Amino acid sequence: MTREPTTLPEHIDADRVVVPGGVIPNGWVEHREGVVTAVGQNDGAVADAYRWVFPGFVDVHCHGGGGASFDGGLDEARTAARVHAAHGTTSMLASLVSAPVAVLAEQVRGLAGAIRAGELGPVRGIHLEGPFLSPKHRGAHDPDALTAPTEEAVATLLEAGGGLVRMVTIAPELHGGMAAIEQLVEAGVVAAVGHTDADHALAAEAFAHGATMLTHASNAMLPIHHRAPGPIVAALESPEVRLEVILDGVHLHDAWARRLLVDAGSRSVLVTDAMAAAAASDGAYTLGGLAVEVTGGTARLADSGAIAGSTLTMDAAVRRALGVLGLDPVAVAHAASAAPASAVGFEGGSITAGAPAQLVALDAAYEVVAVLPAPTS
Repeated sequence: MTREPTTLPEHIDADRVVVPGGVIPNGWVEHREGVVTAVGQNDGAVADAYRWVFPGFVDVHCHGGGGASFDGGLDEARTAARVHAAHGTTSMLASLVSAPVAVLAEQVRGLAGAIRAGELGPVRGIHLEGPFLSPKHRGAHDPDALTAPTEEAVATLLEAGGGLVRMVTIAPELHGGMAAIEQLVEAGVVAAVGHTDADHALAAEAFAHGATMLTHASNAMLPIHHRAPGPIVAALESPEVRLEVILDGVHLHDAWARRLLVDAGSRSVLVTDAMAAAAASDGAYTLGGLAVEVTGGTARLADSGAIAGSTLTMDAAVRRALGVLGLDPVAVAHAASAAPASAVGFEGGSITAGAPAQLVALDAAYEVVAVLPAPTS
């Protein structure tokens, strides 16, 4: 069920305001005309203050929510965007799964037009998770839609977005993979390594060619082995590379998720990889045309049982990071806001004077109680 958080006043008092480098106790934030104008500290506790104020969450990998998908047409895209906005996401990418290039290009055009028209709330750009993926690690992608990246195919998809395709996941071992990474980087698009059979050496080569993201680290790729460290270690060794972490307790064991977040440090990026069942009920869904069954909040392909995205929202990921993993609020805010914003070139992601006024207030249980900008109905 979609929550309906309130908006935030121009002067906000909070027991704790999370800013870069620390937490301000008895803090306050002021904003005008969409911009944070000042941040400070009250002399003492203020009655009726919010418990926590975090920077608005930034989700750079999200396929849908509220029973709707970003590849399901404009009405569904509006629903998905509104649902995630209500859970504290103030900037995001709409992610599309693999489809034939011509079909994907049409989906991109539709989303790009809606983004430019301001119809999708927090959606600021598009992420293509496919079709340039490894069949060996396809996860919940239609194998018939997978293809090697040609210069023409990449150009077609980027042209369809008119500058709004901000990230593309690619398996670098595919024929033309390295050239495609260079093509994306040249176009100012984030190249993400994922759904790949690349070993440590090949992944390191992809990062040397300009790839700067590892799509949902540990999922749909070779694992770490003491004699074959694989792409995860290659990403950790590459200072410019960020690692996506799906913190839902399903994609990663909590102990391993903590290890990834700590080891990646400021380069860790919390994402949802949410599909239509996020903030919705269990049941039958589709993802990229494939049948998905959601049981107990876990989405799996009906035929193979492969994990098919998540039912996560960013506030739930933050709650798990703070409450279950016990991570520092400043580090969690960075992974949920500043790091993903920086990764794809969004403004903001932190609470500082002059930054966009994108904020989320949480209660003592880290539940969302207010969001700025307010979600549109």
